Amino acid sequence: MKTPQFVQIYHEDAQAIGEELIRGLTTPDAQGGAWISPKFLYDALGSRLFEAITELPEYYPTRTEAQIFSTHGAAMATLLPQQATLIDLGAGNCAKAASLFERLAPVRYVAVDISVDFLRGALTHLQREYPCLDMVGVGMDFSASLDLPPEAGALEDGPRILFYPGSSIGNFTPEQALVFLKQVRAACGPVAGSGLLIGVDLLKDTAELEAAYDDALGVTAAFNRNLLLHINRLVGSDLRVADWAHRAIFNADQSRIEMHLVARRSLTVRWPGGSQDFAQGAHIHTENSYKWTLAGFSQLLREAGFAEASAWTDAPADTPAGTAGRFAVLWAPTQEPSPCA
Repeated sequence: MKTPQFVQIYHEDAQAIGEELIRGLTTPDAQGGAWISPKFLYDALGSRLFEAITELPEYYPTRTEAQIFSTHGAAMATLLPQQATLIDLGAGNCAKAASLFERLAPVRYVAVDISVDFLRGALTHLQREYPCLDMVGVGMDFSASLDLPPEAGALEDGPRILFYPGSSIGNFTPEQALVFLKQVRAACGPVAGSGLLIGVDLLKDTAELEAAYDDALGVTAAFNRNLLLHINRLVGSDLRVADWAHRAIFNADQSRIEMHLVARRSLTVRWPGGSQDFAQGAHIHTENSYKWTLAGFSQLLREAGFAEASAWTDAPADTPAGTAGRFAVLWAPTQEPSPCA
């Protein structure tokens, strides 16, 4: 049986993290409030709370994407290359990528997440199930740069499938998404057959969108408010969970869901060497999730340098033409297929 390789590129810089958080608390965003990057939502407890969110009846993306892969997986496999290197961006527990192994038969699996320690257990377990498959765990912050290490395989070493499920692309602004997708296009390399397999949440009814981010049980509220405790640990601040309410709204002008923490009363937040006053109703902007039309995202992929994408959605076969469904999985190759293929 082979043994997974592990490469840690990202190394946490406590001082830089503290400076980023304090800058967010003290510098107004475009809407005049404080802001914190959504990456700080995912401490150990936050990650477990998010897994619980995916089980909620209101949160459709995870199960809808899984339904699309189940329904259309065979059709996808006819377009995607066999014997490729499968590079899983934001791999988490690796379960989504592992569900594709039987159909795609990759020769190498590269799981990318910010921490190798998080990947270690998942890959060690997965290696027992697929003892002959090369596996590599890479700890890197790919949202900042997608410069994969040599252990991921040479660019010329067969086709690559970059895999980015779960609609995480929605955390990027459209401008940031284009920059990121151009990096993904470069990471696919020059070999014919390579491309990007990506999950995208589609624009839909406002009530359904807002319910998905503000569930009746309050799990998403707990996920958002847990950020306050994480900030306290990182910068020594005195944020109190009871002082802040969760709010999720759909910003139609920006085509995005926004998550905020809203001050229930006027208060002062303190940390070693500084403080910030918040009036009642002031907000901390914690996450955006942009929603796309199928046509709009397909155009974004073309602007990033990909060829024409194929798309699968949850819309039933008898749905009227032009109805895209709630969620989409797209395969964007780096080159147009040969007419003789």
